[in-house]
Amino acid sequence: MAKPRSPLQQWLTRHVGYKLEAALVHGVCAVFRALPLDRASALGGWIGRTVGPWLPNSARARRNLTRAFPEKSKAEIDAILRGMWDNLGRTIAEYPHLEQIGRERIELVGIEHVDMLREDGKAGILVSGHLANWEVQSVTARLHGLELGLVYRAPNNPIVGELLVKLRGAATGTHIPKGPDGARILLRHLTKGGHVGMLIDQKMNDGIPIPFFGRDAMTAPAAAMLGMKMQLPLCPARTERLEGARFRVTVLPPEEYPTSGDRNADARILMERLNRLLEDWIRERPAQWLWIHRRWPD
Repeated sequence: MAKPRSPLQQWLTRHVGYKLEAALVHGVCAVFRALPLDRASALGGWIGRTVGPWLPNSARARRNLTRAFPEKSKAEIDAILRGMWDNLGRTIAEYPHLEQIGRERIELVGIEHVDMLREDGKAGILVSGHLANWEVQSVTARLHGLELGLVYRAPNNPIVGELLVKLRGAATGTHIPKGPDGARILLRHLTKGGHVGMLIDQKMNDGIPIPFFGRDAMTAPAAAMLGMKMQLPLCPARTERLEGARFRVTVLPPEEYPTSGDRNADARILMERLNRLLEDWIRERPAQWLWIHRRWPD
């Protein structure tokens, strides 16, 4: 168990560490913003695959990969790991260019489902995972008239959190933080007929254990529970990086809800289905998923 930090350490973190971290993040963003999109993405990819494998959380990513793909050789795992860091570096570098990506660099498959969500006169839910650049599907939806409130985990550093909200301005004007307060905001947003985008592939300690790559992973059932309770369309969406800073976003038809009458059992069935779908997508392009998450118990 980690030793609690002293009041002095906490003060230094808030008043010195956060400001230094924020200054570094602002500086990096300024460099990427000054570069053309393709050069920024390429530079981010180079930094990611050069520096990333040496970072401490790379060990967790390797452990997750070897457990998910026991049949793959060390060389294959190494290649996926480098690809993951390349993709993550590109994703970070592309934040200042999200609007241009949305206008010029996205192939949208399933536009009829976006139109349905926009025109059916009720709220709706789009679910996905940390695939490729996971921000671009929200940008695409917005450019097609579908505004998504985005559920996200706020960074520990509030200064960096403010910057992130600004950078995501091309994607949404509604940010919904995870947690009890965010849950109330989310419910009000849906009750008023709004639409939300939810990434369902992160660990949630008070979630439910759902199989994912052969092991139980604590999974948030909120999307399933809200969708069934309010009878809202729930559409899965996938983002793929095709080449460089070009993408394909695929929006699937609304899921059919289980109807056993036991809401908890039905939510589990639906989340199992969504986890299998995410797993299939990740298996097709494993380097485009964020393997550094604490998705499973160690």
